[in-house]
Amino acid sequence: MGLEQGLYCVGCCWVLMGLLFVGGVMNLMWIAAITAFILVEINAPFGVQAGRFSGLMLIICGALVIGLS
Repeated sequence: MGLEQGLYCVGCCWVLMGLLFVGGVMNLMWIAAITAFILVEINAPFGVQAGRFSGLMLIICGALVIGLS
């Protein structure tokens, strides 16, 4: 049961886990920023649009990083 729950957690949250490893697991500012964004995305009436906008911005930033390297 623990393995099943662990795989479920990794499956749905692997991007957030990756962001924490990149930004630093113990960096409280990074964790607070992610938490604030998730809070807005879940509770605000414009949360769906905020999620789509941030996804688009991350895709653009990723393309720029790949293009500039």
